Amino acid sequence: MTEQEVMRKINEVFEESFEIGRERLVPEAHIFNDLGLDSLDIVDLVVALQKKFGVVIRSDERVQKIRTLGDIYRFISSLGKEGADRKAA
Repeated sequence: MTEQEVMRKINEVFEESFEIGRERLVPEAHIFNDLGLDSLDIVDLVVALQKKFGVVIRSDERVQKIRTLGDIYRFISSLGKEGADRKAA
C-alpha cells in the first residue's frame, strides 16, 4: 500500500468516525488540540484503524508518542512495511 493510500484511508476514518472535515486533515494537525479528540475518542480511533488496516495497535509502545496526524500516517505506514518485511523473510 502506498503512503498516499495510507493517508487517504486514515483520513476516511477521521471523516467517518469523528465527522472532521477533510480541510482540517493535514499532517501537522495535533490530534487533541486541532482535531478535538479526547481520550475516549482515541479508543474509538484505535479500533477503527485496526479494522481499516487489519493491524494490532494497542500493544505497540510507539503509540504513546503519537501527537499529530502525520505521526499516525508514519506509524501505520511502518506497520505495513514491517508486515511486508515479515512476509518476505
